[in-house]
Amino acid sequence: MQTAKITYNIVEEIKYWKKVREATILAHNYQLPEVQDIADYVGDSLELARYAAKTNAKTIVLCGVKFMAETAAILNPDKTVLIPDPNAGCSLCDTINAEQLRAWKKKHPNAVVVAYVNTSAEVKAESDYCCTSSNFLKVIEAIPKDKEILFLPDMFLGAYAEAKTGRRLHIWMGECHVHAGIRPEDIDAMRRKYPNAKLLIHPECSCVSQCLYLSSANGSNGVSILSTSGMIREAKASPAKEFIIATEVGLLHRLKKENPDKIFIPVKEDAVCKYMKMITLDKVLNSLKEMVYVVKVEEEVARRARVAIERMLQIT
Repeated sequence: MQTAKITYNIVEEIKYWKKVREATILAHNYQLPEVQDIADYVGDSLELARYAAKTNAKTIVLCGVKFMAETAAILNPDKTVLIPDPNAGCSLCDTINAEQLRAWKKKHPNAVVVAYVNTSAEVKAESDYCCTSSNFLKVIEAIPKDKEILFLPDMFLGAYAEAKTGRRLHIWMGECHVHAGIRPEDIDAMRRKYPNAKLLIHPECSCVSQCLYLSSANGSNGVSILSTSGMIREAKASPAKEFIIATEVGLLHRLKKENPDKIFIPVKEDAVCKYMKMITLDKVLNSLKEMVYVVKVEEEVARRARVAIERMLQIT
């Protein structure tokens, strides 16, 4: 009872300070349930970037990880962008830095660089296009077929892109530690246990090649490879009543909330991103009250990165 009372007071305080700061709260689909519930908008990386680009709020509180807050700051140079915990990083983002990308570009001087949004502002500044798991195929298809492409940093997403587009890509060997931990044997075990459930899998997963085969071998075969926003849409539209979800477990809160008549089963209960769970209601409240932690991107880096991000936003 006491916990419920404290939570209620925190929520009311957050609402109060949000008005004072003329703020909007954005939350990624992998955030803690209570953080998602107090957000003005919940979505995937592409949706958050689009929302940030058009908001009229003076302050943006980005409940996600640092690269997402950087993207919001790049798109809103005249607004204040806050991240409630500055230590909320990303294991995939950390697999490549700007110096490494510059060295890679020297080996392929005529290549077009496509950077997954899970990268630092400095890496984006060295890139030609950004993309997300929602639109990476469309971004690649927009590039002339005679152009070399450097795709970074997720190797599983890159391999899936090659298979779907038929393009030969140079792929950086990075991975998300959560999605890389979802393996073919995990998929097989859950499909045997829940034979009537539809499998929704994120393209960053290490088992995506096997699932691509399953989805093409016999129609969809009850398998769909989708971004988190794609999973949300599919869960609503599909007549299926049971779904196996192969991504970070934070998505299950929204899936269950928006589809109370359906069953959602995580492939792995421990598919948890510790960085995505670092932001709490206490930290959101502190961020609004104290106006911390302000995310700033050096002006020249932001100018160059904005080109790649805006190209991503233009491709729907």
